[in-house]
Amino acid sequence: MRFTNKNEVKIVPSIYIVLVAIFVTNIFVNIELMSSDEPVRFSHYLPNIVVLLLGFYVHRIGQSFDFDSDGETLNLKNNGVFFSKFMEYRVQKAEFPKRKLGKFRVSDYFFYSAVTIYISSRRRRGYKKYTFNTTFLSRKKKRGMIASMQKIVDNQKTTA
Repeated sequence: MRFTNKNEVKIVPSIYIVLVAIFVTNIFVNIELMSSDEPVRFSHYLPNIVVLLLGFYVHRIGQSFDFDSDGETLNLKNNGVFFSKFMEYRVQKAEFPKRKLGKFRVSDYFFYSAVTIYISSRRRRGYKKYTFNTTFLSRKKKRGMIASMQKIVDNQKTTA
């Protein structure tokens, strides 16, 4: 099965642009208030603080996600969205044989969701842990991805 959230993350650059426009507009309003006789209070800076926090949040969750379980390998990849047409940045990849998938865990909060996979290795004890952001993956695709990985884990338990 192959899943990607390219269509869902097309909105992220627009959100970046709107947040930057709001931030710059509020900076100009604060400059005008400073030049007037009215004292500048903390409440005048509060919108910029909120916009900065929203910007960091959108930057954190604004990633594309690719999942491919066709063939013998399992491929998972996160990539940044804003400059993704020009270059790959914030890339996190995991490509490994299906037999090495030890376990996985899905964290699904209201504003953030992620899948954590644990890969077994012959060289060292325990598992290597990877976490991938799946926030913009649709619910139907998440269920399909979970079912696919659960099938892989169950097949390993029956053969072992």
